[in-house]
Order: sequence, then structure tokens, then C-alpha cells
Amino acid sequence: MEATRILAIRHGETAWNVDARIQGQLDIALNEKGRWQATRLALALAARDRIDAIYTSDLVRARDTARAIAERTGAPLTADKGLRERAFGRYQGMTFAEIEAVRPDEAARWRHRDPHWAPPEGESLLQMRERVRQTLDQLAARHPGGQIAVVAHGGVLDLLYRAATGMELQAPRTWQLGNAAVNRLLWTTQALTLVGWADTAHLDEDWHDETST
Repeated sequence: MEATRILAIRHGETAWNVDARIQGQLDIALNEKGRWQATRLALALAARDRIDAIYTSDLVRARDTARAIAERTGAPLTADKGLRERAFGRYQGMTFAEIEAVRPDEAARWRHRDPHWAPPEGESLLQMRERVRQTLDQLAARHPGGQIAVVAHGGVLDLLYRAATGMELQAPRTWQLGNAAVNRLLWTTQALTLVGWADTAHLDEDWHDETST
């Protein structure tokens, strides 16, 4: 089977991103900057990339980012719950500092990336990794030799980076997970490979939209 190229994209900014508040699987909309980022992202992809299909988390911040891409590129758009952010259960809506103040032991397990730990009524890293990898395998297998866009969340992108580079779940994060950044991966039935990461040139103020010339 031929490889599938993947454009893995985090949704645009939300007010809760700015406040460092845990969104998890709550439906938080893009803020004004996030909508601007989605537009710039869509313009850039329409100018330089052929996209066969767009798959998005069904949460509104990802879905609206993906819709902007679909409107500019004409690629079909499909929502998939398997691309949702990690379920943080009772901690959704809180900041890490608030959790640390009331549940310091659990906050420590979170900080140290204990793969077996799950927030109350939430999801462990191991559970999330299984969900995300199964979803990506299913979606990518539909497009051998093609290119798809996958619009999701910071936690999803983090797991994809780890899978593509062989980084353990417990390893400290040293890579960026910017809103509306373009990250490029190559998928085969044998492996996920990193091609490029954290491209945000389209978000620079002096970026030139080639489609407007």
C-alpha cells in the first residue's frame, strides 16, 4: 500500500487557550484571533497543497478551523469523535494551578505524565493513545498515495509527534504545539514518520497570499 501524507493541524486559538484553562472535550469556540488564524491557514493550504479529504474532531473549535479549510480548498469534510481532545473529566474548565491547589497528588501524577493516571471521569494517556492511533490508522488507510488534513487538538498532536519520533509517553515535551500550525507526517501500515513540524509561516504578519495575485 502506498503511503498517505498527513497535514496534522491544531485548531485556532480560543479564549481558554489564552487563560490556560483546560478545555478537554468541552465545546469552546474560537476567539477572534483563532478565526483569523483559521482563515490564514486555509488560504495557505489552498495555495500550496492538494488535499483529498479533511477529517476533524467534532468539537466546535476544531470543526470551525476545518470548515475554513474546506471552504477554501473544496475538499470534503468529515467529523470524527476519535480525534477529540483528551477527556479530562471533572478537571475540565479548571486551570492546572487550581487543580494543584486542591489535588496536589493528582497534579503531580499529571505533571510527570503517568500514562496510567486518569482524571476523575476522564481518560488516561494510554487510553487516549489507543483511541487516536486507531482513528488515524482508519482514516489514513482510506487514502493511499493521497494527502489528508487532520484537524484536532494539542493532546492529539502531541501523541502523533511521539508516535512518529519514538518518544515515550512519559518523556518531557520539547516540541511546539501551536494553534493553526501545519505539521506534516507520512503514514504507512508499518509506521508513522515525521516530515515537518510547527510550520506557522502563514501566521506571520508579512505572509503573502499567492491566491490574491
